[in-house]
Amino acid sequence: MTGWEMVAVASAGFAAGGINAVVGSGTLVTFPVLLAVGLPPVTATVSNSLGLVAGNLTGAIGYRRELRGQRRLLLRLLPASVLGALTGAFLLLHLPASSFEAIVPVLVGLAVVLVAVQPLVQRALAKGRPVGDDAVVQQIGPGRLAALFAGAYVTGTYGGYFAASQGVLQIGIFGLLLRESLQRLNAIKNVLTTAVNGVAAATYVVVATDRVDWRAAGLIAVGAILGGYTGARFGRRLPSTVLRAAIVVLGLIAIAVLLTR
Repeated sequence: MTGWEMVAVASAGFAAGGINAVVGSGTLVTFPVLLAVGLPPVTATVSNSLGLVAGNLTGAIGYRRELRGQRRLLLRLLPASVLGALTGAFLLLHLPASSFEAIVPVLVGLAVVLVAVQPLVQRALAKGRPVGDDAVVQQIGPGRLAALFAGAYVTGTYGGYFAASQGVLQIGIFGLLLRESLQRLNAIKNVLTTAVNGVAAATYVVVATDRVDWRAAGLIAVGAILGGYTGARFGRRLPSTVLRAAIVVLGLIAIAVLLTR
């Protein structure tokens, strides 16, 4: 990598860290840059996942205030996300990219629709307002908890495989199943995404060390830490309508990028 290429990778990491903290889809910034500097697709995906973990953690810590009252729910969803991350990492290392990427634009498109119609659906389905952690768990029955678990597993699998727009999918699915504000949903998304990327990255390091470009991963990590802090600090101040619009726009961009890759 030349000096300018290193700057480009670090800058992409900064942008991705901020985007991931606020919305998700930061991989759509870093992945093309890694390809442009000469990394093979699988190496780019593995190195990107490893590099973004630090930024994910920074974003999750930045949204800790919005996590109040959601600890028990997160403890229920984290095992599903971890299992999904392991599944996605296995798929990445053993299956051809085309077998999974064919459905990715469809999944992202569905997520965009879910995010767009979330307020209408929530008003139609809501049967009470949760007050705290216990209220959240009591309001959703076993069937809805099972749906949340399945959603965490599916998005974890997707995140372990490619990661782009993982956050959009999570907010879209969880937004229909939880009567929470968009910012609190975003806080849940940040924690689960950190877990997914962390587990997937650890898996890559253990079983596919030869596919990691450590310099690229390090540059992305440095940028993502700063970007995650910046995104968490300013992203929580955005009105729900602005954040929702940003999610929809990034989701549409994600579809366009994936279809033209």
